[in-house]
Amino acid sequence: MSEMLEGLSVLLLEDEFLIAMDVEQSCRDHGADTVVIARTVEEAEQALAATRFDAAIVDLMLAGTSTLPFAADLASRAVPFIFASGYSDSQELARAFPGVPVVTKPYAGDDLIQALAMACGRHSGADA
Repeated sequence: MSEMLEGLSVLLLEDEFLIAMDVEQSCRDHGADTVVIARTVEEAEQALAATRFDAAIVDLMLAGTSTLPFAADLASRAVPFIFASGYSDSQELARAFPGVPVVTKPYAGDDLIQALAMACGRHSGADA
């Protein structure tokens, strides 16, 4: 497996248990040291207050609640992040968060990992 996320601490904001577990394992398989799963914006805010994260994966909607204010907080803290969501208004996101990748569900694990690695300034190798 590639080590695109080697040594990173990742915050995962995802309310669907099976997806969260799959993404957590994928991050670990690609070298992430720590993956903290938050299922609500409140849990994510508490985790962010307690820990310095190198990167985050943010689902756009959690049980009908927008995560855009939390994403703005990440941006203000200069934490690289990507959106991973089944909802996507790409134009709205591009205006609000220029340059932040959006990986749409259903996604392949490698697509998500590559987008996160690129957001962190890491490039996937040709043999990844």
